[in-house]
Amino acid sequence: MPTRLTRADTVRIAALAHLKLTDAETELFTRQLGAILDYAEKLQEVDTGDTTAIWHPVSTASPLRNDDARASLPRDDTLSNAPDAAPAGLGFFRVPKVIGS
Repeated sequence: MPTRLTRADTVRIAALAHLKLTDAETELFTRQLGAILDYAEKLQEVDTGDTTAIWHPVSTASPLRNDDARASLPRDDTLSNAPDAAPAGLGFFRVPKVIGS
């Protein structure tokens, strides 16, 4: 049975994501999200009883390299690559504010 996603559901999802949608976008996304949910529902019908569960698509029995601790780059060398490093001696990168701007 197809999932019945309503226009109100889409409006609520958009509000949770802080999206402002036009009427046309709301209609489009309602159809598209409904199709995605219908497909996910259809996938639930697939018999996976004889399938072995795996957590990684590549065998990890033999890692590519050992995870050995070693010294990192010197702080001054690292900061020399920063486009806007903090004043000398502070030892950190300055980055633009992205939250609450």
